[in-house]
Amino acid sequence: MWSLPEVHWAAVATALFAAGGLCQLAGTPPWLWWTLYLACYAAGGWEPGLAGLRALRERTLDVDLLMVVAAIGAAAIGQVLDGALLIVIFATSGALEAVATKRTADSVRGLLDLAPERATRLTVTGNRAAEEVVEAAVLRAGEVILIRPGERIGADGHVITGHSDVDQANITGESLPVDKQPGDEVFAGTLNGTGVLHVRVTRPAAESVIARIAALVEQASTTKARTQLFIEKVEQRYSVVMVAATVALFALPLLWGADVQDSLLRAMTFMIVASPCALVLATMPPLLAAIATAGRHGVLVKSALVMERLGTVTRVAFDKTGTLTEGRPHLAEVRLLPGAATGRTGGLTKERLLALAAAAEQPSEHSLGRAVVRAAHAAGLAIAPADEFASEPGRGVRARVGGLLVEVAGPTGPRHDRNRAAHEAITDLQNSGYTAVVVRLDGTAVGVLALADQIRPGAAEAVTRLTVLTGAAPVLLTGDNAPAAVQLAGQAGIGDVRAELLPEDKVNAVTDLQRRGARVALVGDGVNDAPALVTAHVGIAMGRAGSDLALDTADAVITRDELTAVPTAIALARRARRIVIANLVIAAAFITVLVTWDLFGELPLPLGVAGHEGSTVIVALNGLRLLRDTAWYRAAGPIRPRK
Repeated sequence: MWSLPEVHWAAVATALFAAGGLCQLAGTPPWLWWTLYLACYAAGGWEPGLAGLRALRERTLDVDLLMVVAAIGAAAIGQVLDGALLIVIFATSGALEAVATKRTADSVRGLLDLAPERATRLTVTGNRAAEEVVEAAVLRAGEVILIRPGERIGADGHVITGHSDVDQANITGESLPVDKQPGDEVFAGTLNGTGVLHVRVTRPAAESVIARIAALVEQASTTKARTQLFIEKVEQRYSVVMVAATVALFALPLLWGADVQDSLLRAMTFMIVASPCALVLATMPPLLAAIATAGRHGVLVKSALVMERLGTVTRVAFDKTGTLTEGRPHLAEVRLLPGAATGRTGGLTKERLLALAAAAEQPSEHSLGRAVVRAAHAAGLAIAPADEFASEPGRGVRARVGGLLVEVAGPTGPRHDRNRAAHEAITDLQNSGYTAVVVRLDGTAVGVLALADQIRPGAAEAVTRLTVLTGAAPVLLTGDNAPAAVQLAGQAGIGDVRAELLPEDKVNAVTDLQRRGARVALVGDGVNDAPALVTAHVGIAMGRAGSDLALDTADAVITRDELTAVPTAIALARRARRIVIANLVIAAAFITVLVTWDLFGELPLPLGVAGHEGSTVIVALNGLRLLRDTAWYRAAGPIRPRK
C-alpha cells in the first residue's frame, strides 16, 4: 500500500491539515497555520490539479480540478480551512481507490501463481517412457504429464492411469478431497494427494479453468467500474455549470460598471456556498460512521460506495463450503451393519467401532481420517496404537489394532465392497448428502461412518433474517454435489439450490438474478467465488477461511465469520442510506437558499460562510450518530420487512 504515490501524498496532506488545525486552535501566529494549510494544498492538490489540467487539454472539465479551484478560491477570501478540508477529502478518496485497484491486480497475479510454473512431461519412445521437466505454459493438448504425491497439477486434463485424492476446493469449492481414477477430470492448480497420476492434457495453460477465473475477475472489475460513468457525467455537468455561473457572476456585473472587487467577492462567495463540500459531507459521515461501527463488530466494509450499495441489496446468495459451513468434515453418524454385534466381533458397539476406526486413521493425513480421530477424541474414547499401517490412495487405510485387521475404505466404497448391507447403507448416506466410508474388521464389513461438512452456527438465523429483510429467500450457489448441497440447504432453510457450478456458472447465476432486477449480495470464501464476488452488486467474503483473492476482490469482509453479521450489516447500511438522503435534502436546501440569496440579493460573505459551515456541521453531526454501538445493536434487533 505504501508503495503507491497516491497514499504518500494523501498521508502527507492529512498530516499537514491536522498540524494546521492544531496550530490554529492553539492560537499560534496566523502565518504558521496558513503555511501548513497551503502545504496541505500542495501535497494533496497537485496531482488532481495536474490531471484536471490535462483533461482540459482534451476539452473535458474534471470535477477534481473544480475542487482544487474551489479550495484556492476559499483561500483567496480567507477561508483556507474549508479549502484544505476539501483537498484532504479528495486526496484520501483517490488513495483508497488506488489501493483497491492494486490489491485486486496483485490477487489476480497471485491466483495465476497457483498453477505451477513447471510440469513433468512424459514422452514414450518404444517401450520406454522418459520424464522431462518443462514450462507448464508450453504444454499442449494430448501430451501426458506425471503428477507425484503432494504436487500441484500443472494443466487441465483427464487421468489416464493411477488413483489419488485431489483437493480441488480452489476450483469447485468442494470441502473434501475428491477421489480421482482413470477417466476423471482434473484442474490446473489443484493439489494432488498421496497417489501418483498420469494426466492427459486437454487444454493449454491460457485456457485452463484457473486462467479463466482470473480473466473473469478482471472482466467483472471492468464492468463494475463502467457503472460509475453516469456519476462522472453528472460531476462534469455540475462542474461546467458551477464554473460558468462563477465566471458570469464575476464578469457580467462589470459590463454594467460594477466594482471589480465587489464582483470578485460575490463570485467567490458563490463558489464557496455552491461548492459541493456540504453535499460531500452529507454523504460521507453517515457512511463512514456506519463503516467504523460495522468494523468494530466484525464487518470490514471497504468503502463508502460499498456501504451505500449494501443498503440497496434485495437478494442474498451464499456459497456453501467455508461460508454456510465451517469448511472441514465432521463425523455425523456411525452405523453398525446387521450382524456386527453378533458375529466373530460379537459385542461390537458404535463406540468400539469408532475407536477402532480412529486407531487405524491415526497415522493418516487425509481430512476424512482426521475427522474420525477428532470425533473419537471428542467422545472421550481411548485410541489404541496401530501397527502395520498402510494407505492406498483413493481407497483408504488399513492397520492392525489389538490383533484385528482394521480397514477404513474411502468414499468409493460402493464400487469396491460386495457386502450388500454396506452397499445399501453407503448409498443411502450418499443420497442424503453425506460422504460415507465402510469399516472392515478382518475383511468383514461391520459398519459405515457418515461424514459431512458442518453448518455454521447462526446460519439458519441469518437466512431467516435475510428473508424478512430483503423480501426474498436467499439462494445457494455451490460447486459441491447436489445431494450434499440439498442436505445442507435444508438445515439452513434455503429452498433455491444450484449445485455443481464451476466459477463461470456462478457468475452466470448472479448475472441472471441481477438481469431479473435483483441487486445481489454474494457471500463466499474461495478462489472459485472471486469472479462472482466481483460481478455481484456487493461481494462479501468470509475473513478467516477466505482465500486472498476472495478477500481482495470482495467489497466487504466478515472478519469473525459470523453469518448473523450479514443481515445486521445490511440493516445498518439501510439506516445509513436513509440518513444520507435526509442529509442531502438538508444540504441542498442550504445551498439553494444561499445561492439564491447571493444571485438575487446581497449575501454578506460572513453570513454565506456561516450558512455553508452551519449546513456542514448539521449534516456531519446527523451522520455521526451511527458511530454509537447502539446503532449496531439496533440493526441486529428485530428486522422490519422490506417495503
